[in-house]
Amino acid sequence: MLKLNTVARFIVVAACLVATQSVAIGASEIQLQEANIDPENIASLQRGARNFMNYCSGCHSAQYVRYKTIGKYLELSEDQLIDNLMFNAANTFETINVAMPADSAERWFGKTPPDLSLRARAKGADYIYSFLKGFYVDPNSPTGVDNIVLSGTSMPHILWELQGFQAAIYSENIVDSVTSLEFEGFEQVTAGSMNAEEYDDFVRDTVNFLAYITEPIRSERRRLGVWVLMFLLFFLIIATMLKKQIWKDVS
Repeated sequence: MLKLNTVARFIVVAACLVATQSVAIGASEIQLQEANIDPENIASLQRGARNFMNYCSGCHSAQYVRYKTIGKYLELSEDQLIDNLMFNAANTFETINVAMPADSAERWFGKTPPDLSLRARAKGADYIYSFLKGFYVDPNSPTGVDNIVLSGTSMPHILWELQGFQAAIYSENIVDSVTSLEFEGFEQVTAGSMNAEEYDDFVRDTVNFLAYITEPIRSERRRLGVWVLMFLLFFLIIATMLKKQIWKDVS
């Protein structure tokens, strides 16, 4: 009898775990939104650099990128860099370091905010774009919000003044006594200083900059690659003509 009770309890617990897992999986299958960034748009990159320094650099570093590199490829003078972007650096050859001490960040957020130098390459532009648009009100979260893309994130909604606050809407699907949650969309709770289109543009510029800093020489490398391919094609033509000339008398 005792063994039967133990088995029954095990089955009930297992069923609960399966049901819980089903809910979590259903809620995590989120379709990412397309960022539609343009790394060749200098004006967008300049705005993205401004957004990053004003809203992100307090917690996140970009330690593999130097200010002078940003100035070179974003067509910014040294004075513009110093006046508008260099809040915690003295020289343009310095990298973008975070102002917040790592031990304080870990104590406040539970973990140290990641460096963003290569984040767009690791996660993709669409992921970051969807993440920055995916915060919603959650009274059970220590920060008061959660994120539809990264559930349980310790990052607060630093852009709430711009976007406002929104609620996540779910629908329940019950199949074979298993409940799953399907994300339907967001519902605006409080308005921000920007409307939806303006906020989308703000986030897109920011993501564009984050994608740019993963490889600042991307545009130059591609332009150089075109010339290299043209040279190789020209050399191939010359080499083919030379070969025919040398071997034309060989039967």
